[in-house]
Amino acid sequence: MTKRRAPAPFLAAPLLTAIACISPGTVLAQETPHGEAHSDELLVVGHPPMDFGLLAGSATIEGDALTAQLRGQIGETLARLPGVSATGFAPGASRPVLRGLDGDRIRVLTDGIGTIDASSVSADHAVVFDALTVDHIDVVHGPAVLLFGGQAIGGAVNALDKRIPRAIPQAISLEAVGSFGSAADERSIAAAVNAPLGENFAIELDAQYRKSDDLRVGGFINSAPLREHLLEEAAEHRAEGELVDAAEFDELAGQRGRVPHSGARSYTLGGGIVWIGSGGSLGMSVQRFDTLYGVPLRPGAGHAAHGAAAGEEHGAEAVSIDLRQTRIDLRGEIKLGGLFESLQLRGAYGDYGHVELEGDEVGTRFFGDGVEARLDLVQVDREGWRGRSGVQYFTRTLALVGAEAFVPDNTIDRFGIFTLQSVKTGGFEIELAGRYERVRVQSAPAGFNRSFDLWSGAFGLSQSLGEGLKVGANYTRGARAPAPEELLSNGLHAATQAYEVGNPGFRSETSDGFEAYLRYKGERTSFSLTGYMTRFANFIAALPSGEEREGFPVFRYSQLPARFHGFEASASLEALRWGNGALTLDAAADYTRAELVNLGPAPRIPPLRLRGGAELRQGSLRLHGEVEWNARQDRVAESETLVPAFTLVNLSADWHPLGEDGPLTLLFSANNLFNVNGRRAASFTRDFVPVAGRDLRLTARLKF
Repeated sequence: MTKRRAPAPFLAAPLLTAIACISPGTVLAQETPHGEAHSDELLVVGHPPMDFGLLAGSATIEGDALTAQLRGQIGETLARLPGVSATGFAPGASRPVLRGLDGDRIRVLTDGIGTIDASSVSADHAVVFDALTVDHIDVVHGPAVLLFGGQAIGGAVNALDKRIPRAIPQAISLEAVGSFGSAADERSIAAAVNAPLGENFAIELDAQYRKSDDLRVGGFINSAPLREHLLEEAAEHRAEGELVDAAEFDELAGQRGRVPHSGARSYTLGGGIVWIGSGGSLGMSVQRFDTLYGVPLRPGAGHAAHGAAAGEEHGAEAVSIDLRQTRIDLRGEIKLGGLFESLQLRGAYGDYGHVELEGDEVGTRFFGDGVEARLDLVQVDREGWRGRSGVQYFTRTLALVGAEAFVPDNTIDRFGIFTLQSVKTGGFEIELAGRYERVRVQSAPAGFNRSFDLWSGAFGLSQSLGEGLKVGANYTRGARAPAPEELLSNGLHAATQAYEVGNPGFRSETSDGFEAYLRYKGERTSFSLTGYMTRFANFIAALPSGEEREGFPVFRYSQLPARFHGFEASASLEALRWGNGALTLDAAADYTRAELVNLGPAPRIPPLRLRGGAELRQGSLRLHGEVEWNARQDRVAESETLVPAFTLVNLSADWHPLGEDGPLTLLFSANNLFNVNGRRAASFTRDFVPVAGRDLRLTARLKF
């Protein structure tokens, strides 16, 4: 058993330090258009987001678009952005996939602090993430990634959180969101209240509840290769006179409608308080996240804890995960002078645990806790030179108990020092970033204790060519320490239906990433084109060995060279404009090609995707339609099946009936209008968990 750390020492020290350092003062007043000042309108915003120009390599979702795309997991919320796919393991568990990379190579963050969960350990683990309290979400590439961690070789997803208020509101405000989606009979309701407590204090309280039934899909639940395998099994049982077993396999092959055991429910309770003055700010929040979701099983393969073999699926218990986390966040800022604008503190403590249930019986348990903290020194913009430097610390202990504990108890510690600098001169902007990180991985049961020294750096150069046109290029040298599961796995991993074996002798994973982009933003036209290439000297991947253990294939983690390259493109044209209306055409495309040198294609890589649409705006009403084509993915790894092409047609509308700035927003969408059967190449479960079928979704947001 792993002893849990108490959060009190982590929170008390920075809290007392920040209170001692922040100078008291009157609030700054916001001037009215007539130059008059009112003391009840606060201008100071505590800890502004990291909105560096260095984030030029990012994509953002916000406003009505974010509200319309909100799903139970962040992977599904972001999956329509250029260059983004999702692991789509189940409706209750889906992480973002950036440029073909996922897991430990992608950081999912709130204001620069990670989720402190086990979602990167396995694809069937949910991400602890509450989008209700998020203002916008950035998908970040390029030099700015080094702000968030050396292991974020594939990029980072950073959300701007509102739970700790950033300004003192003038009065009590309420935001409520309710939605219903037909594909899984998904219903959700959420509300948040912000209120001032005098001139310098504000609080926020929020709650969210979401429940969905088994997911409806178009066509067959199982892919053609899997159905063929099931029918072969049925024929073998029939030939041996086992008619009951044969009928069961026939039934599995013909399944349509709803994906079994894919329902989910979750709730979140949270609250935050902040003090904001002329000298800075200090705030704290608490969140309780609780979810229970189904984990679909591969048809014909029983759960390992039962020792089930093919043909015993109907006797195997349904598998679900009961996951909970309590999280405490801290955010503070001290206003400085001279060369520096501010000193910003962010920290979080998370107490995490989940139980893998087989029916009503407890299977494997994951539990642990973690702390992450960062201190950023923000420079004043001095004639085009600005920057951000700091230190970051992370520690997480994870313990596994049960028959399927494929990784021994382990602790990972990271300490990093970073800087990010930008200099504008003439029409050029030069960007430099550097990071040193020391990572230590320990496991007492395995007798393992290793440290890794990681050096990462980045250089970017861009030029403004006038009238909204910008061209640039970035180079990033990345370094990532192997994750504990890559080093220490040695057991059956039920999520992947494989016996996984790690290698404790792995070196650090290093990469050289190149990115070039061309962007234009005019009055009625905009476009962006980015090409990228990343070369890994010692990429870590789980590869089939040809062996079998406990009736399951053995996958061994290996290090080998790898190459990832591709492009992302988007464009928008306001074709017509009249009065208070307009017609806008938009298009997007993304593609990733990845290979393991001398072996073939890398596993789970999204294919070429093309999207085209049109938006009609008339006053406070917007109508949008789009067609998304996903190409056939025939460049698959040895153990994977081909993924057929599919096309989605999506329609949406949003209406502000009380005016554009009014309190009520109504959103309607019809996703996958023609109920086609599609499968994500990036998903472990694509052969038996297709994308959602026709989903008619109605959302209402009230804010006043």
